[in-house]
Amino acid sequence: MLDSAVIEVRAGNGGHGIVSFIKEAMLPRGGPGGGDGGHGGDVILIADPAINTLTKFHWQPHFIAKNGGRGDGHHRNGPKADTVEVKVPIGTEVWIWEDGEDKELIGDLSLAGQRMIVAEGGRGGWGNAHFVTATHQEPLLAEAGGDGEIRRVRLNLKLLADVGLIGMPNAGKSSILTAISAARPKVADYPFTTLEPVLGVVEHGPQAFVAVDIPGLIEGAHQGIGLGDEFLKHVQRTRVLVHVVDGSEDDVPGRIRAINDEISKFDSELAKKPQILAINKLDLDEVSVLKDEIEESLKDFDGLHQEVFFVSAATYDGLEELKTAMFHLLQSTHDQEEAVTEVPIDEIPVLRPVVRKSTDVVIREPGGELRIVHPKAVRLAKGSNLETWEARLQFQRRLEQLKVTKALKNAGIETGDTVLVGQWEFDWD
Repeated sequence: MLDSAVIEVRAGNGGHGIVSFIKEAMLPRGGPGGGDGGHGGDVILIADPAINTLTKFHWQPHFIAKNGGRGDGHHRNGPKADTVEVKVPIGTEVWIWEDGEDKELIGDLSLAGQRMIVAEGGRGGWGNAHFVTATHQEPLLAEAGGDGEIRRVRLNLKLLADVGLIGMPNAGKSSILTAISAARPKVADYPFTTLEPVLGVVEHGPQAFVAVDIPGLIEGAHQGIGLGDEFLKHVQRTRVLVHVVDGSEDDVPGRIRAINDEISKFDSELAKKPQILAINKLDLDEVSVLKDEIEESLKDFDGLHQEVFFVSAATYDGLEELKTAMFHLLQSTHDQEEAVTEVPIDEIPVLRPVVRKSTDVVIREPGGELRIVHPKAVRLAKGSNLETWEARLQFQRRLEQLKVTKALKNAGIETGDTVLVGQWEFDWD
């Protein structure tokens, strides 16, 4: 199971607004009619309960939305580009990925149907009809569409299951999951047979719950030893833990304590999860004969478990009682949690990452030129033909309204200095 994947998402650019005038025999005073550009397409992640792995993103790591359409005359706006919808498993975290590492968590899709705009499309540029004023009835300015967002993100899946089977390698977790569900994890008589989490549906009468076999943990797991930190993160999304211990090993209490310590060190909240202790391999003589002795050693043991069961995955002894205990503990956990009302999909808020936009209005280039970087001013420059004196005059007035002129003066601009904006270059006068 692939539970992590890096993808690139590219939203569409907004379409350009246009400069256009209505000139018809029946409309002698038609005025400006330049339509707006359409919005660029968004890229949206959707939590889908039908998907349970991130494997597909290994083969398809790029998602690109289309650009918005260009505006047209007679106030006709360009078409909005379609949204690209990307379905991910419930429980997917979204991290900004830069320089080969996670930078910031920007989303956690934990509800079925929850949506997140992971890359927002650029806004469509305004046509010249938006720039009519009492003193300018024939505006020569229009906006270029805004750029769509481009992101590299890492999707990180934390499995969602009711019950998590934890313990050291070769304790018999996979065998127990096989015995109580239809799951068929790899089982062998050597440590680290299970290298990835395996889900299984456990039936209990007319009810059912999901259990997950977490790969074996060892001392130092919280520090990443034996890929332990990769496995421990899955424990965070379970409701009840079943700690499986090989009863044939020496120092059973010590082995229990070692795993509990790793859980607590990784995340102190995990130590608060309801836990059942399952001593496995009751079919072996060294376990059945020493059962009373093991029970005695656990009497004064300060563990995290609430109940202890002796079971055998080989002969199924005690497994029915273990299943019943799992079910009842889940039931009581449900009762103790705050009631959560099912929220209709249309009422689930859409997640929008906070975009940290630059507050710069003017910057100085290495060559000494001053470049205008105010977003609206740049879009106007890109969307307008500033070759004519009248268009440049209108653009200058817009710069004053946007307080760009003030920023240029604060930056120390002098007559004759070069000013850059978009693809245009001017001498300041």
